[in-house]
Amino acid sequence: MAEAEAPQDAEPAKKSKLPLIIGLVLFLVMGGGGFFAVYSGLILAPAAPEGGAHAEPAHEELPDDFAFVAVPSVTISLGNPSDNKHLRFTAQLEVAKARSAKVEELMPRILDVLNGYMRALEETDLQQPDALVRLRSQMLRRIQMVTGEGYVRDLLVTEFVLD
Repeated sequence: MAEAEAPQDAEPAKKSKLPLIIGLVLFLVMGGGGFFAVYSGLILAPAAPEGGAHAEPAHEELPDDFAFVAVPSVTISLGNPSDNKHLRFTAQLEVAKARSAKVEELMPRILDVLNGYMRALEETDLQQPDALVRLRSQMLRRIQMVTGEGYVRDLLVTEFVLD
């Protein structure tokens, strides 16, 4: 036997990890490039407005063209009448100056919606830490449904007393 046999205990040659490292680096570079392209708007960006990519967005009114419409104070009895628990609520509506007269005309409907919503509240609803934020957003949405889209921009609560 002229050929020498290779020992069976010898370790097989290890495979190179270079392709794995190159693949990982390419994966990271391409992922980062894709993120940058989407984030910067190079791809998948919304269509540019007419007049060029840097044109100012069209606004119906200027941002400082607003007025405040007072919402009369509302006092709601909570729970059982024998408990004598009341909620006193006063607010201002931020509206476009051109639409303030229309919102004032709709004030009876706005008050009706606010009364209906607040009468459905329970005292436990008002004692939660995020109660005012949640109630404010609910009331604003209801007011916007009564007045129509674009009439009321914000609801500013000026008085919220539970006694």
